Amino acid sequence: MGRKSLGATRRQEIVESFYDVAKNIGLENASIAKVANHMNISNGLVMHYFNTKDELLIGLTEFILQQHLNVMTEGHKGNIKSREDLENLIENLFSRKWNQYFDDGVFYSCYALIYRKKAINTSFKEYLLKLHEVLKESLIKAKINGIIINNNIEELTEVIFAMIDGSYYYMGMFDEIDDSSRQQQEIYISHCLKLFEY
Repeated sequence: MGRKSLGATRRQEIVESFYDVAKNIGLENASIAKVANHMNISNGLVMHYFNTKDELLIGLTEFILQQHLNVMTEGHKGNIKSREDLENLIENLFSRKWNQYFDDGVFYSCYALIYRKKAINTSFKEYLLKLHEVLKESLIKAKINGIIINNNIEELTEVIFAMIDGSYYYMGMFDEIDDSSRQQQEIYISHCLKLFEY
């Protein structure tokens, strides 16, 4: 396999710096100039790869997607071979492990832009569809491997994501180590696991 090109590496570095700046001062305050300053490079070099902040925002949604995928495939790489793999997948999805990979403030600031910027809306839609597809493929593998017998995998995927989105939005308001937050998380996991037919 060939090495990643220098251009792709530089683009990734710029996106990650944009993420760092947004995390530190808020997405609304982040700019190409502040990213350049953070990286100790010229504005022109940033603009060589991203002409506008909107282009950087699309790069940021792609970065967040990759971080989500890391959570979704952690431990099993998407191949659910045992009931334990399936339970670990669900626990990961409802856990606050997301915060190890990306900041909620940056994520929800990006999300708010879907109502104002069509390109961001399109990028987010593609990102969400990809997450749904990865979960669906994992559940299909669980069925192929004889772990679950559910026939409604497509519907199951949608219900699980609705539960995840709602629970994560709600739990984000509470301290991660708070007992009540952990109890809520356990309730969501327990109810989600009851959706499976073994």
